[in-house]
Amino acid sequence: MKISTKGRYGLRIMLDLALNDGTKPRMIHQIAKSQQISEKYISRLIIKLRKAGMVSSIRGAKGGYRIAQTPETLTLLEILEAMEGPVSIVGCVRHPGSCKVTEECAAREIWCTLNEEIRSSMAKVTLREIVEKYRAKHGETDHFDYCI
Repeated sequence: MKISTKGRYGLRIMLDLALNDGTKPRMIHQIAKSQQISEKYISRLIIKLRKAGMVSSIRGAKGGYRIAQTPETLTLLEILEAMEGPVSIVGCVRHPGSCKVTEECAAREIWCTLNEEIRSSMAKVTLREIVEKYRAKHGETDHFDYCI
């Protein structure tokens, strides 16, 4: 399993919003500058985060984006799955019918077990924990530059 740029950049957007929470809403160009991601790509990614209820948009001249949930309740698993879909280390874990030998496969059980362990580990990591680790390393700051 490889986490794509969609997943990694989705997490970076959420970190940027969480670290800047309490200030004015963040505009796409501000996120793009601090994260070194193109505005066009952020615009596409933020739609997924908004549809998942993780980000809210504020219209108007002083508008932008804010985190819509508390960092304590958002998990790494939720963010990655919002960006990439369900975590699955091999296709047959999510779609048993995709393989002709699913019923006889000696390895499928281990793939399912490993997949569940990965999902469980990701579900234990909150956005708040990631923010706290960043702040412990870089100090209290009201902005954050590219880190992941």
